[in-house]
Amino acid sequence: MTALYLQPERLDLAGFTALCEQSPTLADYPLAAGIERRVLVYRAPTLNAAVQRDRTEVLAELHRALAQGPGVLVIKGGYADQGVIERNTAVFGRIFAEEAERGAAADHFAQAGHNGRIWNSLQKVAERDAEAFIDYYANPLLALVCEAWLGPWYQMTAQVNVVRPGGQAQQPHRDYHLGFQSAADASRFPLPVQQLSQYLTLQGAVAHSDMPLASGPTLLLPFSQRYEGGYLAWRRPDFIDYFERHAVQLPLERGDMLFFSPALFHAAGSNSTEDVVRTANLLQVSSAFGKPMETVSRERILRHLYPALLARYRQGQLAEPELSALIAAAADGYSFPTNLDRDPPLGGLAPQTQQQLLRQALEEGWTEADFGRQLSLSQQKRQA
Repeated sequence: MTALYLQPERLDLAGFTALCEQSPTLADYPLAAGIERRVLVYRAPTLNAAVQRDRTEVLAELHRALAQGPGVLVIKGGYADQGVIERNTAVFGRIFAEEAERGAAADHFAQAGHNGRIWNSLQKVAERDAEAFIDYYANPLLALVCEAWLGPWYQMTAQVNVVRPGGQAQQPHRDYHLGFQSAADASRFPLPVQQLSQYLTLQGAVAHSDMPLASGPTLLLPFSQRYEGGYLAWRRPDFIDYFERHAVQLPLERGDMLFFSPALFHAAGSNSTEDVVRTANLLQVSSAFGKPMETVSRERILRHLYPALLARYRQGQLAEPELSALIAAAADGYSFPTNLDRDPPLGGLAPQTQQQLLRQALEEGWTEADFGRQLSLSQQKRQA
């Protein structure tokens, strides 16, 4: 019988090693273009075509790749329009400049000067350039992978990371939720809850620069997400040593997407170049049933987006998959928590969601003022 409560010192490196020495078989992932360093590589046109034939099958394959497979996948050309990447990169530059004037510190992973970090880039971009936000997050492939791992109503957050020449590698780790807790705290959770943690978050990154190996793209240990005791093991020296000897890296091109389970052992690499500034928009996407790491004002996002989004909707500029992806990234899709005295479910078991409200506004052609009033009313109904 597997113990419900694990202790770090009793974990088995041999079992971890056996898992991590597996290799995926291309026949098990028919949509993949290939396997590089035990990482599944997909191409955007192939996935887009497959969705037209059977979207459910695509969702199933991507979920299987992240859960039972290597736990990591790359989508080449996820952003085919380089103009979308360039415009958002320019907005990131404006934000960096604004925050530098306020004396913003480095992130918690590196010394000042080596890394640049924009927390909550999702909201900050929406507030500065609604059109750039719409073009970026109206990406059906982004929505596809998020839904494959988390189901509908996921909660998008994003953080920009810039690693300059000389930036050093991270220690291998797992990510949010339990990956951000001490081993002592993580060990208090029974094993089924530890296993559940990885299904509450999806880690992703969009390359905003070319990332040759020397620039330090993410170090990855395929299949390590399958080790049950991983939230307690990643700080142990023998597990760290194994990671450092067996982790792999893939070069990325601007516009490529990388996704992996938060339980995958991984670490940012060292940027040993003299002139490559490695830039990525890190996507941390949460289940509808989990707490995201960052506080995001989706009300403010929607107020900034609505005029531009309504104009595009009226002109038929967004196909349904693009509109759905945009709404999923911008608005809250889950009914709860709410104040059921003020916000009772009518005609069902759950009140109207923010996503449903936004769709209604677009379909009925509400003015910006009308949408603002209804959005405020919806928020007021949810207050305690």
